[in-house]
Amino acid sequence: MSWWRRRRRDIFDDIFSNLPEEFEDLERELNRIFRMFMNLNPEELLGKGEVKGPFIYGFSMTIGPDGRPIIREFGNVRRVSGKPSIGEEREPLVDVFEDGKTISVIAEIPGVNKEDIKLKISDDKLIIQAESGDRKYYKEVKLPAKVKVESAKANYKNGVLEVKLEKKKSREDEGFEIKIE
Repeated sequence: MSWWRRRRRDIFDDIFSNLPEEFEDLERELNRIFRMFMNLNPEELLGKGEVKGPFIYGFSMTIGPDGRPIIREFGNVRRVSGKPSIGEEREPLVDVFEDGKTISVIAEIPGVNKEDIKLKISDDKLIIQAESGDRKYYKEVKLPAKVKVESAKANYKNGVLEVKLEKKKSREDEGFEIKIE
């Protein structure tokens, strides 16, 4: 057997040698999380009164243009003073995409009709509200740049809302001519 084949086998042996311990650690952590959820008191989460579901929580993780991770939470479970709190309104999963001239906001808001959706926009903030029966959504989206509010176009299909906006041109973008004395 050649030196390289022996060395390659040693590398794989090193990588997988701790695998059983890693799985045991993972199992212990999952069991701890499961026990924590089983001990939650729904009345504590909602306050006194009727407990309503469903409880929805999730997160989306993407890499931003600067190479740093961006974590966005969605659902109706929020942290208030370090404790989970259940709200009536769900926060939809939202992604914001930006290119040279436009900003696109894509939100997942299933179970509503397009007539149930209300959108409000300012220079740098988009507010999404929707209500249909027992489904309520609310999200304030901070836009990465100022936009022309009159340019906003929205489309809703199969539970996905897409809003396209044109960026405002600022004086800094256009440049400023300097006179030489």
